[in-house]
Amino acid sequence: MTTDTTNAPTSFALPTASWAHWLIRLPVAATFLYHGLPKFADLAGGAGYMGLPLAVWTLVALGEAFAGLGLLAGGALRGNPGDLLTRAAGASIAIIMTGAVVLVHLGPWSGMEFQVLLLASGLFFALRGNRA
Repeated sequence: MTTDTTNAPTSFALPTASWAHWLIRLPVAATFLYHGLPKFADLAGGAGYMGLPLAVWTLVALGEAFAGLGLLAGGALRGNPGDLLTRAAGASIAIIMTGAVVLVHLGPWSGMEFQVLLLASGLFFALRGNRA
């Protein structure tokens, strides 16, 4: 007995959405812009509140603003410049969120799920760049 396979599909492929990286990129960028830009209004007050030197707090504010803008611009740019910008923004996120988890949220697991998710998102973009 023979089987006619001329009309049978050779493989099953799910549709791809080349724009899907924006589903993660946009909310992560918005989160870092939302938390980073207001820090510039009172750097000294924020540093005092967190018990950090002004220089460190300023770097956190710059890093958060860069992370948000870098994810957006990196996703919009094509080629190596966009890829490198996305990776740098992801690395900035990973560094900032590691500091946030260690200095503020370390302890019982409850309450730091969001910070760990942001840390993982930063690592993802740092490692994958625009090849997400």
